Amino acid sequence: MTTYDIILKRRTIRRFRQSSLDENALEKMVNAARLAPTGANLQPCEFIIVTEKGIMNRLFKALKWAGYIAPTGNPPEDKRPMAYIVVLVNTERRKTAGEIDAAAAIMNIIYTALEMGIGSCWLGAIDREQIRTILHIPETCKIDSVVALGYPDEEPIVEPLADSVKYWKDEKGVLHVPKFSLDQVMHKNQYVKQSG
Repeated sequence: MTTYDIILKRRTIRRFRQSSLDENALEKMVNAARLAPTGANLQPCEFIIVTEKGIMNRLFKALKWAGYIAPTGNPPEDKRPMAYIVVLVNTERRKTAGEIDAAAAIMNIIYTALEMGIGSCWLGAIDREQIRTILHIPETCKIDSVVALGYPDEEPIVEPLADSVKYWKDEKGVLHVPKFSLDQVMHKNQYVKQSG
């Protein structure tokens, strides 16, 4: 599978099979993340891999899932993630704009995971203070995001965006995700306002 194939295949996963993830796979994701582009090569990102069941249960309560379809978008107990990677920005290394570095690192995590058949959900709606307490994160590190990971137990469908950007579930529980078409977002040589 090429990188482009992986990008086309990537969907946010919120239902996971309850199969353990290999620690080497998680370390491979973090290794890919640490090699992401970073402004001025400051490398402010740090990562916490969470696999211990008790900590994962506490962390789950600090996460908000699928706002458009909450609470049915929340993974039920038997479909929860099998690991998390918490992405931090060390503000002693980079005082501002670290979220740009974090975003690049997170995309490397997501693509590396998918190459191994592992699904992911990038979560930014999180209780950062609760997470700081659970994981003993120092004040010098900003908590950027949490990436939930596991083998997918759902197959969301991409469809053309018509009236709304809101994703939704059909009567069979299949998640539908509307996306703008290439023609709606791409301009050549200058910006041309789209009709409608």
